[in-house]
Amino acid sequence: MAEARGTRTTWWSEELASLMENPIQETTPSTTSFEVRKSEEVITESGGGEESLKEHAVGFLMAWCEILMELGRGCRDILQQNFFNQDSYVVKKLNGPFSKVSKRLNFLNDFLPEDRDPLHAWSIVLTVFLLAFAAISVDSNHKTLTKVMTVRIHPPIASRILLPDGRYMAYHDQGVAAGRARFSLVAPHSFLSSRLAGIPGVKASLLEEYGVRLVTYDLPGFGESDPHPNRNFNSSALDMLHLVNAVNVTDKFWVLCHSSGCIHTWASLRYIPERIAGAAMLAPMVNPYESQMTKDEMKRTWEKWLPKRKYMYSLAYRFPKLLSFFYRKSFLPEKHDRIDKQFSLSLGKKRDLEESVRQGNLRPCLEEAVLQVSKWDFDIEELHVHKKCRTGSLLLWLKSMYGQAECELAGYLGRIHIWQGLDDRVVPPSMTEYIERVLPEAVIHKLPNEGHFSYFFFCDECHRKIFATLFGTPQGPFEQQEETALEKNTEDALQVSVSDK
Repeated sequence: MAEARGTRTTWWSEELASLMENPIQETTPSTTSFEVRKSEEVITESGGGEESLKEHAVGFLMAWCEILMELGRGCRDILQQNFFNQDSYVVKKLNGPFSKVSKRLNFLNDFLPEDRDPLHAWSIVLTVFLLAFAAISVDSNHKTLTKVMTVRIHPPIASRILLPDGRYMAYHDQGVAAGRARFSLVAPHSFLSSRLAGIPGVKASLLEEYGVRLVTYDLPGFGESDPHPNRNFNSSALDMLHLVNAVNVTDKFWVLCHSSGCIHTWASLRYIPERIAGAAMLAPMVNPYESQMTKDEMKRTWEKWLPKRKYMYSLAYRFPKLLSFFYRKSFLPEKHDRIDKQFSLSLGKKRDLEESVRQGNLRPCLEEAVLQVSKWDFDIEELHVHKKCRTGSLLLWLKSMYGQAECELAGYLGRIHIWQGLDDRVVPPSMTEYIERVLPEAVIHKLPNEGHFSYFFFCDECHRKIFATLFGTPQGPFEQQEETALEKNTEDALQVSVSDK
């Protein structure tokens, strides 16, 4: 026992001596502790205690680092021996898929220097990318960014309706009154916009001349409309239907849209066609990942876009959760004020851009972007007018064989007018060519030397041409006597039909 204690004491003495400037000489077990305490007292009295404590701490940390490194090497060896050898279950399962992926991505090795191991090089690239992404995700100026993102909140001025599910929808009414309107025009707004946009720059005199009532509204989560917990194309069409019913649009109405706002017009043509008199679309957006598009149409669509737009659509399609970072850095920080000033020059005191993000919530913007590129609930080709025959039973099938089947027209039976600028780089003409191919009854108005906004924003002549195409010769609004006569004729017709029954 004495020899064992002596050995342990000698070992501790050597270790302690290695951490101190003055080595401790080996002593007998009975005098070791006394010598150590004595040396510590001498060092403390001479003023070197602080330096000695620092050296102790450094040595302690270095020892721990060595221990952790050895532990990591041991864990690595265990994993290699048990899980990453040729006979392990993990390697057998992942070897095939990993080989296929490696072959497909093998062309990336051409970008590496010839003297670099691809596995080692790409692991470093991936690590650096993850660290860089983590660094830019951590906002060091959080307080400043929050302050800049706070938009100017104007007092709520919108008229609102209560929807059946308890949400409120904000809308804006322009043109002639509801009782005198010859035509009702409903306009869903495009991305990063609001009900205040409507038809930018349209004159009240033009609406009066054609007897048009223009109703615009905020999409869920934009402006003063409440967000929708589960947005889709069907809910978009139903929101439009509830709106026109609430604002006393009793007849069929026209839908007018621009750019990405047209995805809601497509939805209305699909789900509530019986209420739509016709559609006017300017540079209508379709899904850029639409499977029915030809390779040439898709290629000419994507090559027109800037890298930033391609990046946005790719994120929305593949990694929608990363979109919040993209939008937060794009239009909600310091650039917001500059963009807003550009819009204020054209829209006057009504800040359309500012109104669209007044709730300070990114989720509606993300939902709108994902809705554009995700798998739609329907195909535009379904709107094509075609005969649909009932052949469910054996009798109906036999009738169809002899040409006596009960058939009816399916698809959208109303008019569709599309205006497309040939110099548009936001919604390229190739998208309209796809629409023209799958929807041949749509009337396409091709506009040379026109871009995305030029034919729709603040163009009095353009607005007049659009109204003339849709409504023909201007007849003005209904007069009061004409309205009363129309209501009387409607009541008489109803009474005659009831008596006939």
